[in-house]
Amino acid sequence: MSNRNTILAKLRAAQPDPRPLPDVPLYDDKLPPALETFRKSLALIGGTWVDAPANGDVEALIRSRFPDAQVFCSAVPEVWGTRRVEHVADPHDLYDVDVGIVRPAFAVAETGSIWLSEAEYLVNALGYLSQHLVALLDPADIVGNLHHAYHRREFFAADYSVLMSGPSATADIEGILIRGAQGIRSLTVIPVACPLQRR
Repeated sequence: MSNRNTILAKLRAAQPDPRPLPDVPLYDDKLPPALETFRKSLALIGGTWVDAPANGDVEALIRSRFPDAQVFCSAVPEVWGTRRVEHVADPHDLYDVDVGIVRPAFAVAETGSIWLSEAEYLVNALGYLSQHLVALLDPADIVGNLHHAYHRREFFAADYSVLMSGPSATADIEGILIRGAQGIRSLTVIPVACPLQRR
């Protein structure tokens, strides 16, 4: 037996008996209302909350917010856009997207974050090559804190996921903040109920 195998055998023999993981509380006994907390957290990190239009025309609302945009790439059925992400064969083809439109699986109130995976993006580059990102968020899918977020089934099903907290930003040592340096320049969240119940 080689030295390597001898060492590995000794390590395996010294393994402690398996024990159950400790129960971790959700720390949710005094959580403030999720919707209002999410809106405040989103604003703190540079995101923008925009109420849904009364007439239900979300696409017109998005176009009015970005009047100079030419390419609207949508990954949601509620907004057609000028390009459908499911028709994108090569992620590099998203280099010219002005506005990407997605639907997060859920959001976290305490951090103002939205959760996206390959299932929501369809092409992951949509969340990073777009100049601006618009998220259609079902208010019922806002969880109070990260403890609840980590219990969501999406974490166990996704191959790739991200908790996106506002637009990309960087600051130098003198504190000058620049948005969009490594990714999206703005994040807009619009409350729109999910047409299909995923919960």
